Amino acid sequence: MTATPGQQPIVLLLSGPNLELLGQRQPLIYGTSTLSDHVAAATQEASRLGMVLEHLQSDSESVLVEAVHGARTRCAAIVVNGAALTHYGWSLHDALAAYDGPVVELHISNPNLREPWRHTSVLAPVATASIAGLGGHGYPLAVLAAARLLGLDPAPAPAPPVASAE
Repeated sequence: MTATPGQQPIVLLLSGPNLELLGQRQPLIYGTSTLSDHVAAATQEASRLGMVLEHLQSDSESVLVEAVHGARTRCAAIVVNGAALTHYGWSLHDALAAYDGPVVELHISNPNLREPWRHTSVLAPVATASIAGLGGHGYPLAVLAAARLLGLDPAPAPAPPVASAE
């Protein structure tokens, strides 16, 4: 789903269980920024890119599934931090599989550097891209990735030539 002419594309940011506790819960892993801080950074990036960001946090998988269903006809992209649902949320997986736009999977920490049960993502097979381990920086980067996947942000300028070691 893309935006109707004259309308800004909508990116839906979904936040799974316990993410409302960011800033308080395990700060050595997740940092001290709150979910509101991360959403504000993502919203600012979306605005810079000419998009609108909508955010929904729920501890209930069914609420997130319903949000994905509702996004099918109105949102250009979805960014999802499924939290623990990443590892066992099969109904969220199925809902995202039925969504036609880009899906960016997002994690504050790097799940592959944590407990073995966190190494498997049931969302990854239906995600267009994944961003993990960059802390709060991942939120605006996920929005930028969504914009690039939609063709809404020009490619970055070429890197300057690397000086040779002659």
